[in-house]
Amino acid sequence: MFPALETEIKPETLSDPYEDFMHHHLQYYGYFKGPTCLPSTGHAQIDAVGKDPLMLSSPLLRSRQLLYDELDEVNPRLREPRELFSFFSSRGPLQAPKWPIECEVIKENIHHIEWVPPEPEYFYQPTGDEKEPEIVGEEQGTVVYQLDSVPTEGAYFTSSRIGGKRGIIKELAVTLQGPEDNTLLFESRFESGNLQKAVRVGAYEYELTLRTDLYTDKHTQWFYFRVQNTRKEVTYRFTIVNLLKPKSLYAVGMKPLMYSQLDATTYNVGWRREGREIKYYKNSADDGQQPLFCLTWTVQFPHDQDTCFFAHFYPYTYTDLQCYLLSIANNPIQSQFCKPRALCRSLAGNTVYLLTITNPSRTPQEAAAKKAVVLSARVHPGESNGSWIMRGFLDFILSNSPDAQLLRDIFVFKVIPMLNPDGVIVGNYRCSLAGRDLNRHYKTVLKDSFPCIWYTKNMIKRLLEEREVLLYCDFHGHSRKNNIFLYGCNSNSRKHWLHERVFPLMLSKNAPDKFSFDSCNFKVQKCKEGTGRVVMWRMGVINSYTIESTFGGSTLGSKRDTHFTVEDLKSLGYHVCDTILDFCDPDQTKYTQCLQELKELLQQEIHKKFSNFGQDVDLEASWSDIPLSDIESSTSGSDSSLSDGLPAHLLNIANELNQKMLLKKTKKKRLQTRKQRNEQYQKNYLMRELKLAEDTPTQLSGRNKGTSLEPPLTSLVLPKNKETVQTQLSGRNKGTSLEPPQTSLVLPKNKETVQTQLSGRNKGISLEPPLTSLVLPKNKETVQTQLSGRDKGTSLEPPLTNLVLPKNMETVQTQLSGRNKGTSLEPPLTNLVLPKNKETVQSKKPGFTASCSPKRSTNSGLGPAPDVKANWPRTRYPAPRKERSAVAAVYPSLHIYTYP
Repeated sequence: MFPALETEIKPETLSDPYEDFMHHHLQYYGYFKGPTCLPSTGHAQIDAVGKDPLMLSSPLLRSRQLLYDELDEVNPRLREPRELFSFFSSRGPLQAPKWPIECEVIKENIHHIEWVPPEPEYFYQPTGDEKEPEIVGEEQGTVVYQLDSVPTEGAYFTSSRIGGKRGIIKELAVTLQGPEDNTLLFESRFESGNLQKAVRVGAYEYELTLRTDLYTDKHTQWFYFRVQNTRKEVTYRFTIVNLLKPKSLYAVGMKPLMYSQLDATTYNVGWRREGREIKYYKNSADDGQQPLFCLTWTVQFPHDQDTCFFAHFYPYTYTDLQCYLLSIANNPIQSQFCKPRALCRSLAGNTVYLLTITNPSRTPQEAAAKKAVVLSARVHPGESNGSWIMRGFLDFILSNSPDAQLLRDIFVFKVIPMLNPDGVIVGNYRCSLAGRDLNRHYKTVLKDSFPCIWYTKNMIKRLLEEREVLLYCDFHGHSRKNNIFLYGCNSNSRKHWLHERVFPLMLSKNAPDKFSFDSCNFKVQKCKEGTGRVVMWRMGVINSYTIESTFGGSTLGSKRDTHFTVEDLKSLGYHVCDTILDFCDPDQTKYTQCLQELKELLQQEIHKKFSNFGQDVDLEASWSDIPLSDIESSTSGSDSSLSDGLPAHLLNIANELNQKMLLKKTKKKRLQTRKQRNEQYQKNYLMRELKLAEDTPTQLSGRNKGTSLEPPLTSLVLPKNKETVQTQLSGRNKGTSLEPPQTSLVLPKNKETVQTQLSGRNKGISLEPPLTSLVLPKNKETVQTQLSGRDKGTSLEPPLTNLVLPKNMETVQTQLSGRNKGTSLEPPLTNLVLPKNKETVQSKKPGFTASCSPKRSTNSGLGPAPDVKANWPRTRYPAPRKERSAVAAVYPSLHIYTYP
C-alpha cells in the first residue's frame, strides 16, 4: 500500500518531509545545489502522509513541525514558529542599545550589584540650619565638565546608531595636574546617565546642571552621574541648580543615592542613601523664564581614589532588562509559559518587548475562557521605581509557587516591561525621542511618531475582542508624595458603582505599610484624557489604574519615616499578584466586605465635606446619588500641557509650512466701503425677490455701483381702474443726501396718487423692522403708517409723510423709517387696511414679526403735503444733495395686492 515503506529505511538516512520540501523548493529557484536525501521517494512520502494517518504516527516520518499529544497520537497542528519572533538566544550576544547620532557614549559597561541595606534608612530630619548656597555660576567658578553635543529645543530626532555619535570620544573631564590635584572627575555619557555641566566653585564644592529631556527645554528631575578621584573624610557639597518642580520630597527628608565601586567590590555593598544638610530651595538667579529650584547636600566619600555614582533613584537600564529577559529565555521551565516577543521598534530602533505569560491550556475552550491582565512600566523613563515593581511581579509570576501556577492557569498576562526604551537609554526623565510625554498620547493616530503607544493600544484593542481584560496597571513613580497609591477612574454605571475601588482597597490591606488607600484618587480630569488608564477605561476596562510609587519612602506602619529599598518595591509586585487572587476569589466574602467598607468610608467623606462648609445633611436615602467627582480633589500629577502637542519633528515641519504659507499668501482683498456693502445687500435682496415673482411686471429704478442715480420707481398696476399710487421711499448712501425713491401704485377707481416719503435710519443703530399701516377711507379718512427710526446718538420720533389722493382729498399719513448708511436693511412690513372689507394684507420679509401701534400717530410727526417743500432737519441729512441721472429698469412685481 505504501511503496515508500516496502523497503527498510534506516533512520539515519530518512529525510524529514518538511526539509525535503524546502530542498526542492530552494533547488527550483537556484538557492540550493546539494542533493536531497530521498529524491525519488520524498514527494511520495508527503503524499502518503496526506492519505493515511498511520504515516503520521510513524516514528520514521515524524516532522519537527507537527505537534503530538501526550499519548503520542496524531495531532496535525503546526508548531509555533518561535525562532521567527524570539530575540534571545544563548548562542548570540544581546542587542546593543541604539542612541541618537548626536549623543556621545563612552565605551564602558556600567553595572551595579543589587543589595538590601541591613538596617532601615530613615528620612533626613531637617535642623533648620541648612545653608542655601548662593549660585555663583561659571563666571566665578571653573567648568570641570560640560557636554558639547546635546540636542536642544528646536532640533528633533533624525537617526540613531549603536554607540551614538561617530568618531573619537572626547575626554570632557579636566586633566589632573598631579597626584595632589583633588578635582573631581565627572562623567554621565553612559546608559541612563544625566549630567550636563559641573562647575567647581570651591575646593570641595560643585554646582551641577542637569540636561533637559532630549529635544525639549523641560523636565529636569532625574540625575545619574559618576565621580572619580575622591578624597576620604572630606566634606563635599553638591548643588543641582536647574530643577523645575516647586515641590519635592527632598524638602521632607528624602536623601540622594550613592554607590561606591570599592564598597561593592570589597564588601558587596550596593546603593545606599547618603547626604546631610539637604535643602531644597528656589534659585535666586532670575533669567526671566520659568523659575528654577536648587537641591544641595553634603557627603563624605568612604575611600580615597574611589569611583562613586549618584542617582535620583535606583537605576534600571535597558541593558538590565535585556539581561533579565535573556535569563528567562534560557530557563527551560520558565520559557515554557513565558514568551518574549517584539511588540514594535522604538523611534531609535530599540525593541519594545511584550511578554505573554500563561500556562498551556488543555482545550481551546479552556484557553478562550481565560481573562487577561495587562501590565506596563517605564512610559516615563526617569521613573525607575516602576521597573523594580515590574521586576518583583515577574519574579513571582514566573516562580513555582502554587499561587503563581494558579494565576497562570486562569489568566493570560500581557506584560510590557519598558514602554519607552529610548528615553531610558538617553537618560530622559519624562519624554521619548519625539520630545513628548507618551502618557499623554494614548489617543494618537501617529503610529510613526509614537510607535510604542500606538502598538500597545492596538494590542489591547485586539485583546478585548478575544477576551475580557480584568485589569490594566501602568507602573509609575511620584516625586512629591510618599507611599504607594494609585489613580483610577470612577465608574459611570450604577451596576458597578464603587467596584473600581475594591482592588486598591484590597491592595492596601495586603501591603498596609507601603500602600495608602487614602492617597488614591479616582477623578477623571480633562487634562488626563490621553493617559493610559483613562483611554483603557473608555475602551471598556473598568479596573484601569496608574500605580504611583514614591521616590522616597513610607509614612505607614512599621516602615514609617524610612526610605523604600529595591526589595520593598519588588515586594509590591508580589502583593499585586496576591490581590488579583483575592479579587477573583470564587468566594466573594472579601469582595463584599470591601464594598461595604467603601460605602462607609464614602459616607464619612461626604459628611466631612459638608461639615467643612458648615452644613449638616441626612444621607440615609440619597447619599449615593452625589457625584464622586464632586467629592474628590484633582490629582497631583504632572501638568500634561508641558509635553503635549505634535512631536518635535512634525512641529518643526509645521512651522516651516506656516512660514512658506505666509510668504505665498496673496494680498488681502480690500474691504468694501459701506456704500458698496449696502448696494450689494439691496442687489441680493432684489434678486431673491425676482425669483419669487410670478405676475405683473414692476418697473424699478436701480442704482449702479459707484454712480449717482435717481431713486427707483416701482409701478404696481391693478386690473380695472388704472389708478396709481406713487410712494417715494428714501435711502441714504454713504456721505450723500438722496431723494427718496418713487413707487407708483394704480388703484381701482379713484386714480388717486399716494406719495409716500420715507425717511432713512441713521448709521450705527440696529433697528426693529418698520411697521406701515395704510387706511384707505371713504370720507377723508387718514391712513397712517408708523415706522420707528432712531437718529445717530438720539432717540427721535419717526417722520410722518402725507399721502394726498387727488379726487377725494383723502390724506394718507404714513410714518416710515428707513435705515441710514452703515446698517443692513431689513424689508419693511406693511399693513394695508381696505375701506370696505377692512382686510389687512401684510407683506413682510421672513425673519420679522409685525407689531401694530395705532396710538403712536401724532400731528407733530406728520410730514409736509405734496405741494409744500419738506422741511427736513439738517442733522438728519448732513451731506449735500447731488444730482443723479435716472436709469430705469423693468422688473416683475415685488408685491401683489388684490382688492375686491
